[in-house]
Amino acid sequence: MKEIPQISEAEFEVMKVIWDYEPISTPEVVEKLSNKSDWKPNTIHTMLARLVKKKALHARKDGRVYIYTSLVEKHEFVEQKSKSFLKQFFGGTINSMVLNFIENDQLSNEDISELQKILSMRDKKGEK
Repeated sequence: MKEIPQISEAEFEVMKVIWDYEPISTPEVVEKLSNKSDWKPNTIHTMLARLVKKKALHARKDGRVYIYTSLVEKHEFVEQKSKSFLKQFFGGTINSMVLNFIENDQLSNEDISELQKILSMRDKKGEK
């Protein structure tokens, strides 16, 4: 897997807009984020510039605006963050994480049923 740049939580919010609407212009990004947060346009511009510098985004000039496209796929970023989270808090194993949720009564009966369905479907795929 290719190296994924470090992206802060705020930058992740920007990336979600890019992933959902790319290619997208600076004014469109500002509009969409202004509807969801209290960030000022300059803050959003700064985060866009940082993401370009980190090579998470590509920016091309189109007239007076920049058009952004992602250089990092969402599923790759989520996979990296998930592995990092598991490693940092649960020794890298999902078993430890699920056990932690079970022992601390964090899983509802619906959650457990859903997990059972997912595992059952996975078993059926493996049998084919």
